[in-house]
Amino acid sequence: MKLAARMDRIGIETAFKVLVEARALEAQGKSVIHLEIGEPDFETPAHVIDAAKKALDDGWTHYGPTAGYPDFRQAIADHVSSTRGIPVSIEQVCVVPGGKPIMFFPMLALLEEGDEVIYPNPGFPIYESMINFLGAKPVPMPLVEERGFSFDLDRFRDSLTDKTKMVILNSPQNPTGGVIPKADIKALADMLRDRDVIILTDEIYGRIYFDDEAPYSITSEPGLAEKCIILDGFSKIYAMTGWRLGYGVMPAWLADAVNKLMVNSNSCTASMVQRAGLAAITGPQDDAVKMVKEFRRRRDAFVAGLNTLPGFRCQVPAGAFYAFPNVEGTGRTSKDLARELLHDAGVACLNGEAFGAYGNGYIRFSYANSYENLMKAVERMRRYLTK
Repeated sequence: MKLAARMDRIGIETAFKVLVEARALEAQGKSVIHLEIGEPDFETPAHVIDAAKKALDDGWTHYGPTAGYPDFRQAIADHVSSTRGIPVSIEQVCVVPGGKPIMFFPMLALLEEGDEVIYPNPGFPIYESMINFLGAKPVPMPLVEERGFSFDLDRFRDSLTDKTKMVILNSPQNPTGGVIPKADIKALADMLRDRDVIILTDEIYGRIYFDDEAPYSITSEPGLAEKCIILDGFSKIYAMTGWRLGYGVMPAWLADAVNKLMVNSNSCTASMVQRAGLAAITGPQDDAVKMVKEFRRRRDAFVAGLNTLPGFRCQVPAGAFYAFPNVEGTGRTSKDLARELLHDAGVACLNGEAFGAYGNGYIRFSYANSYENLMKAVERMRRYLTK
């Protein structure tokens, strides 16, 4: 028996592969500073944990509605409406176990073989993986370092064809930490407003930003919300990665299709986890605010440190918790350097090419680690690069 041919077209997340390699080195006695995994190193807020405990005691341990509990979906609709300035009904909200189903299910529901999908490159690797898996055509859109890792708008315009079925945006962005400027979002909206195209706007890092103004969502542009899928969730801003709780907001006709796929695969999202999510989104936001403030402190110090390393050039990221330095000046490939830093310097990071071909020459560091460990990582890399 052989696997279906489509399995040859599906990819993985390299971060988890590097984590396994780093753990194996630690088991041999080597000290490793983990800057490879995109996971907040903070605890889930106490009131969220308490809500989950209470839910267990109160019997929230059975099947729930496939789309999510109505009061939770209403809270999400209210939150998205107030933060994006758009009307959102409960029928548009799909609650799912994590953010990835809001990539997988809408793509599965919408894409035919040969349809074209424009997506950021370097970008979250699951975008390209799912496009290939479904037999659609990936159209990578290079993120330009000189533009703060935003698109070249002329190249984007030239890439649009009659076969363009979907456009994927991610801001703040993984792996670069870039935020698409409001002016660029408006320009993209003007190009897409009159096209028969769906926009998947991945806003999972939308509340982790460091400028005074929040990242601008394309859904806020006139006439765009009705052709957008918002991907958001609780993993990043509430440090709830292991809870597996995300949601999508999309046109009701597409939400119906997503719920069909959900019932065929997961049945529903865990009931007690939804109670925790309700407490997170409607309760105190102090922990989230403190976390973002600490990420800013780490970003400032870590990026400044990277820019003192020989051969490194790193832009100051405007959001998320990633630094994405250009390392071509070291004279090594990014693949070789990432491996050397793990095995010889004890710093786990990711080759930028793990996020697409246009990530070649860059390395991704997650600064979701303590300030002290980040400064230690800089010094370890300095010693290795200058020895």
